[in-house]
Amino acid sequence: MAVQTVYFVFRNKRALFKDVVDTSIAGDVEPVATTDRDWFRAACAEPTAVAQLRAHVSGVRGILGRVAPIMPLIAAAAATDPEIAAQWPPGPDPRYTVQHAAAKALTSKPDARPDVDTDRAADLLYGLLSPELYLVFVRDRGWSPDAWEAWARATLIDHLCTDHA
Repeated sequence: MAVQTVYFVFRNKRALFKDVVDTSIAGDVEPVATTDRDWFRAACAEPTAVAQLRAHVSGVRGILGRVAPIMPLIAAAAATDPEIAAQWPPGPDPRYTVQHAAAKALTSKPDARPDVDTDRAADLLYGLLSPELYLVFVRDRGWSPDAWEAWARATLIDHLCTDHA
């Protein structure tokens, strides 16, 4: 492909970089927010907290498998190029917003732990399902993505659900 074609479509390297990141997160080129994606809505619609966590962790694993490996590149680029950093304006972390929406659905389920409120559940989802922790286990410690998913699911079920089945 000619360089001119790339610049015609993306205008510049920064726009190309942002598109690569967005596509990695979404898994496609559709301009659909994570909370509006079918997998997320289906997970939140599950009748129990355990079932929601099974579906949610699986969906997040798909995202992390694509985006976690490029997180160090994103951080380095944003730290050295103010125009790249500006593509992600300050404000609420979009990843936290997604996890908070999942936590809100989860804490309304009959098997959700009554002593864990939405904010605490969101914090646990945000921390345990982070790209940084995923990379520690999968890249640094050599866990398979399946092993990470099983661990994350079991840990979240243990901390967020009354029914540990």
